[in-house]
Amino acid sequence: MSKFLKLAAVLAVVGSAGHADKLGLGRDALPEEIAAWDVAVRPDGRGLPPGSGNAYDGEEIFAEKCASCHGDFAEGLGNWPKLAGGWDTLDREDPVKTVGSYWPYLTTTWDYINRSMPFGDAQSLKPDEVYAIVAYILYSNDLVEDDFELSDQTLARFEMPNADGFIVDDRAETEYDQFSGDPCMTECKDEVKVTMRAMVLDVTPQSDESNVEPAQVGAQLLADASAQETAAESEPQKEEVAALDPVLIEAGEKVFRKCKACHQVGEGAKNRVGPILTGIVGHAAGQVDGFKYSKPLMRMADDGLVWDEDNLRAFLAKPKGFMKGTKMGFNGLKKDEDLAAIIAYLASFPN
Repeated sequence: MSKFLKLAAVLAVVGSAGHADKLGLGRDALPEEIAAWDVAVRPDGRGLPPGSGNAYDGEEIFAEKCASCHGDFAEGLGNWPKLAGGWDTLDREDPVKTVGSYWPYLTTTWDYINRSMPFGDAQSLKPDEVYAIVAYILYSNDLVEDDFELSDQTLARFEMPNADGFIVDDRAETEYDQFSGDPCMTECKDEVKVTMRAMVLDVTPQSDESNVEPAQVGAQLLADASAQETAAESEPQKEEVAALDPVLIEAGEKVFRKCKACHQVGEGAKNRVGPILTGIVGHAAGQVDGFKYSKPLMRMADDGLVWDEDNLRAFLAKPKGFMKGTKMGFNGLKKDEDLAAIIAYLASFPN
């Protein structure tokens, strides 16, 4: 039971008729006062308020309310929690427990965001905003499409990938009797001291980071990497691209929504946190004028990296696996069809 449910239960008892008189303290709590504390949502959906929101709208809300801590793609920044990724890590000793990889019930995601987020401004979100944010988190985990709409009617029925990855807590039957005897009170330490604090260990996020804008975070990450001026002695030969499928290009435009927080493409595109991607397919890496690339990318560029379809596919599938030390926070595209679509979309914007 959450602390909020416990508090609601206590208030219900204290607020019962005549209880305040019996204790000689305060007054009976009003029903609306008790209800204001009881905001918990159960796994079966009880407690969800009416409302709905889709992943596309959730992306904008997430960028404004959440990305400064959790990253534009829910990948987490610094020590702030990762909300996406970790799908293939649960068999490890130290798994990455995200909403997509670990959570058994989607209702717990909605409940926590509604009660406790954004950091420092809890319970400021409207129900529709919470539905949209949760839908975007699902989208960031490749569990839904960007037009997916989540509502109080559908949320509790949504099946999470790790829903069957838990066991019943049977410690009351199997373990509690081992600890029910008299406590050992011998060979105790004379005194207990605090030897280290979480802040010093760098496992507690700094509170002032919550006010940093997402764009500032991205710019700082890039500034931390030693930059090199990009210069090309000659224009590299563009790779021939086969005739593109309009349907694939249209699908790629939707996939590109995952990228547009950092990249622009097409006429009038400008460098943002990431470089413009116009003409990238078939061209040498590290050639965008005015953009300062990271050392890892420039090393690969100096070794002759060309963004042909094979290299783009490998990089977009797993950026950190393809380029160790890359500053791109995106976790990668899981679906082959999404990779094919976004490459076709980028190829439709030649220089």
